[in-house]
Amino acid sequence: MLGREHTATPFLAGLAVAATALAGRYGIQAWHAFKTRPPKARMRKFYEGGFQPTMTKREAALILGVRESAAADKVKEAHRKVMVANHPDAGGSHYLASKINEAKDVMLGKTKGSGSAF
Repeated sequence: MLGREHTATPFLAGLAVAATALAGRYGIQAWHAFKTRPPKARMRKFYEGGFQPTMTKREAALILGVRESAAADKVKEAHRKVMVANHPDAGGSHYLASKINEAKDVMLGKTKGSGSAF
């Protein structure tokens, strides 16, 4: 005659196999859902808001994407990159181009701000 411990062993083994199968099925479904999700943009969050009446060094740094204490060569490099993306000859806005140029001037200390033609 078999004892209780011997009859429970096949039941526990079957339960373990079923649990493993369900976990594997869930894992495969989760992997497929992960792979088919839409790609998430990996861009920095940009400054949301309009321009101030008189441009400050902080606003100029936000426009160019540099620190307020950035060196002149970093400011010039950042200005070039932003202008390439927003140049009026390439479909960019004249207003934005003037603000980008004003930001460069403020960062380089060439003007006190509000030098925009707009």
